[in-house]
Amino acid sequence: MSLERKSLFSRLDGVTLMLYFALVVIGILTVFSVEHHSGEPIIMFGKEYMKQLLWLGISMFFGLIIIMTESKFFSSVANLSYTFGLFLLAITIFIGTDVKGSHSWLGVGGFRFQPGEVCKIFTSLAISRFLSSPETNFKTLKHRLIGAAIALLPALLIILQKETGLALVYFCFFLVMYREGLPNAILVIGFSAIALFLATLLINRWVLFAILGVLAVLAVLLTRRTLRRSMSARIALIVGFAVCVLFSQVVVPFSFKHVLQKHQIDRIYSMIGQDVPDAYRKNATAGEEKEKKGNVSDYNVKQSKIAIGSGGFWGKGFLNGTSTKNEFVPEQHTDFIFCAIGEQFGFLGSMTLIGIYLALMLRLLYLAERQRSAFSRIYGYCVASILFFHFAINISMTIGLAPVIGITLPFLSYGGSSLLSFSMLIFIMIRLDSDRQVLIR
Repeated sequence: MSLERKSLFSRLDGVTLMLYFALVVIGILTVFSVEHHSGEPIIMFGKEYMKQLLWLGISMFFGLIIIMTESKFFSSVANLSYTFGLFLLAITIFIGTDVKGSHSWLGVGGFRFQPGEVCKIFTSLAISRFLSSPETNFKTLKHRLIGAAIALLPALLIILQKETGLALVYFCFFLVMYREGLPNAILVIGFSAIALFLATLLINRWVLFAILGVLAVLAVLLTRRTLRRSMSARIALIVGFAVCVLFSQVVVPFSFKHVLQKHQIDRIYSMIGQDVPDAYRKNATAGEEKEKKGNVSDYNVKQSKIAIGSGGFWGKGFLNGTSTKNEFVPEQHTDFIFCAIGEQFGFLGSMTLIGIYLALMLRLLYLAERQRSAFSRIYGYCVASILFFHFAINISMTIGLAPVIGITLPFLSYGGSSLLSFSMLIFIMIRLDSDRQVLIR
């Protein structure tokens, strides 16, 4: 039977749904495991795992609406929804609610949500609509800049809300643009900037200046024939060297002194195992000034490593986690929920969870590549990229390979805005895939 003749629900991708529900169930059980104590009844209204169950019900309600919606609807409302998302982000700057140092929450009655989470859906739709438009020529600089602006404008508004971690998620859309023809040089420049940033923190500024000078001389010697023939190559080399020097000697120091907050600086230097230099200390107490070298690791990360390491290979068993059960790990039900998996189910359970995530992301890429419509394909890559960024950063964060920036683990971390937004991202892709032979514009 052809795809068109099958019923709507029979066209839904069962593998994606199965992986989605597996992660959601694991997440609710994990939140339950860190909240439930011996002797308590299982059903306790007001507990966070019960709230997460409620949010799962809300997510299923919206998921059903999405499934029953015409797939072309998502393309037709892409620009309007993106504009609405920017409006929500803008008003949050002025009327938002402060939560744990960020000003990124909107409250309506007793309901509170993060517009930045929901705006990931709107941005995915807008980028998919723009890149799939017949009028878009992504080989031109103009359209590449427009694509970058669509991705980064929400991030800029979120930064103004002091929610840097969530803002960084929007950089994952450049992976989607790379699939659609962004030059390799852009990625090389991006990774080079990261390497130069780390080098600026780890190497004395004058030593780094000398290293950059030596690299520039080597580049001249290796490309001297090309430089003789091409004025543009000479200009590019000079500009590249100047940008590297400006970035390492001016931009990074200025950002640490005047842009980044104290806790952000502490987390970055904690990640690389270094003391915060005196020049970058902000409002430090006398005790902090006397802090000894080696005692700089962030407390959350320390406790996270202890919890994960204590699980060993097999883990301590469900409900038997001591570090997480006794709340030694801060934010153990949200940003550091992976600790509960590592402690209770050990290395084996952690790798199984990682395997489920990888399977879901690979499945999304498979669904994306089998779409007839460019809009659906690009949207599938948007969803996979968002999941990958959250997954990679969150787990790296819990084991000390990335700074603690408040990135949730998709479907596992407690939070209604997070669960609902990720669920809607998945269900829209499943709906688009059910009409994969339809050309959506």
